[in-house]
Amino acid sequence: MATPHDANQHVPHALLNKPVRDLASGTEGILMGVVHENVATEGERWVDIAYIRPAGGGIETTTAATNIVAAL
Repeated sequence: MATPHDANQHVPHALLNKPVRDLASGTEGILMGVVHENVATEGERWVDIAYIRPAGGGIETTTAATNIVAAL
């Protein structure tokens, strides 16, 4: 399968630079970016990965972009 033309590029997102919560882990922070990435170890499985920085700073965590919601 061909690599998508937008692979490993930033994807627009309505919550970019805003407080978000990762529904999978409960982690809260600022959405720093969403990137279209191949997450498969073999073959291809393309998903949008969200990068969340903790509110106080520190190391960003990742999750599927579909797992994030606005933090209240």
